[in-house]
Amino acid sequence: MVTPDREQLRETARRVAGAVADPEIPVLTIADLGVLRDVRVLDTGIEVDITPTYCGCPAMTMIALEIELALEKAGLGRPKVVTVLSPAWTTDWMTDEGRAKLKDYGIAPPPKGAGRRALFGVDTVACPHCGATDTAAIADFGSTACKALWRCNACREPFDYFKCH
Repeated sequence: MVTPDREQLRETARRVAGAVADPEIPVLTIADLGVLRDVRVLDTGIEVDITPTYCGCPAMTMIALEIELALEKAGLGRPKVVTVLSPAWTTDWMTDEGRAKLKDYGIAPPPKGAGRRALFGVDTVACPHCGATDTAAIADFGSTACKALWRCNACREPFDYFKCH
């Protein structure tokens, strides 16, 4: 049974862990990305589950360390951070606020509810700079492996597109 004190501790730990910034896209938190999966308060301490945006994501080690540091600084002890690979992360786990932050940062966010069609490419990607949909893919990988490089044919600006998974 979860006591009110334990539930309050869990919510505090979730808030603190969720505020950790993504090291590759610092305007996003791990809560915005949907990387933070669960927080549990156990008799042995706090346990945090995270799921990488893709297997082999180099940011996960830094994220785990930043979670540990944030929870320790908040006086919540040293947590156990567990990487959970199943179910696999999907861009559908991103928050609407996270999508808006991406766009404001100059990265085209993935469409919500893209589903399996996204595995075969995207119909259109709107330019995060001018909003035009006359855009073209330049490269399958952008500044990080979870992004592709695109160019807007209207404003001629290159931009990253956060790929659907």
